[in-house]
Amino acid sequence: MEKPLITVIGSVNMDLVTNTNIFPTQGETVIGDFFKTLPGGKGANQAIAAARLGGRVQFIGRVGDDSFGVELKKVLNDEGIHLINVEPVTHMSSGVATIILSEGDNRIIVTPGANDYVDIEYVERLKDQILKSDLVLVQFEIPLETIRYILTLCKDNDIPVIVNPAPARQLEMDDWVKATYITPNETEAVQLFGDVKNQPISKQLIITQGSEGASFLVGETFKQIPTYKVPVTDTTGAGDTFNGALAVALMEGLELAEAIKFANGAAALSVQKLGAQTGMPTREDLDNFFQKRRGLT
Repeated sequence: MEKPLITVIGSVNMDLVTNTNIFPTQGETVIGDFFKTLPGGKGANQAIAAARLGGRVQFIGRVGDDSFGVELKKVLNDEGIHLINVEPVTHMSSGVATIILSEGDNRIIVTPGANDYVDIEYVERLKDQILKSDLVLVQFEIPLETIRYILTLCKDNDIPVIVNPAPARQLEMDDWVKATYITPNETEAVQLFGDVKNQPISKQLIITQGSEGASFLVGETFKQIPTYKVPVTDTTGAGDTFNGALAVALMEGLELAEAIKFANGAAALSVQKLGAQTGMPTREDLDNFFQKRRGLT
């Protein structure tokens, strides 16, 4: 029997990372320690996380007509992700994040580029492919109008949707209620919803809490599912790993609490390596991790 189909609709970026001992001031030039180009973008990250954990994944997004676009598509394809019409946008750069790292801090400039062209017209052309989905996963690095269109399309066709509202941008409540699950971190939850216990979407919220795990509403209170204590190297991409893993777990029929435990485990493995995509575990990695943990109890 064919596995359920997870469709990720979102951003794909190239991260341009420079490390330096000191941030330059205005007009100043300093010497950097190293430079790396790393594939990223929340949409691509979540698609890769789901695929490595055994999900059947298709991805909808756009790249520029540049060398980054060619490389970013290859990265997704090499992970076994089915690319649905990931077209280059003529005379437009691929999305990039310019990141300066220094003394444990960072400064980031995100240039959406081709991601801004994941618009309603583009997604509407792929409607038939989206309607084949068993679950859709979206984030907020593409136009909000597109998110609204996807939510309505999926609601009207009984397709569950996970919305990862990152970076935090506000929708109308009429849009939020169409989501099956909404997965903000603690900061995003407060920014978007204030008192999360008294909202029409309270039961749809899964709030990620970093080293504390994640919470969801049970009755009148939020129940915390603790994560696993591990040595931390780099938290970049942990939230994306959580969301991709959550999608896989739900499609495998796990109850919500168990699905969150599964996602917590994947995120715990991801923070032990440098980089977002490089740290994302395979299903074998995660199964071994859980097996060793069971052996310790």
